[in-house]
Amino acid sequence: MDIRQVNQDFAVTGQIAPVHVAEIAGAGFKSIVCNRPDTEEGAVPHEAVEEAARAAGLEFRFLPVVSGAITEENVRDMAATLEDLPRPVLAYCRSGARCLNLYALIREMDL
Repeated sequence: MDIRQVNQDFAVTGQIAPVHVAEIAGAGFKSIVCNRPDTEEGAVPHEAVEEAARAAGLEFRFLPVVSGAITEENVRDMAATLEDLPRPVLAYCRSGARCLNLYALIREMDL
């Protein structure tokens, strides 16, 4: 798992599995956001990760975003989610790029 720290409150990574959650919690994260639709090839169903996250005392949100097709609604939903969740937050998708793009768009739109 390659966690890329964006700032003290937000980091991104590629696809995770339930076995990674203990390490994520141990690294000090309070919340996990999944931006990868379950229908993508290679995706780990978010319910499995969510169950592990909740068992570890972490918050979890599922905000699926289609790769290469980020909408303004996706950006606004992610901004609202990040505002609501305990920090620091770890967001994941296939590679982490989609999460990073969402975060950059939030900053660009000043949300």
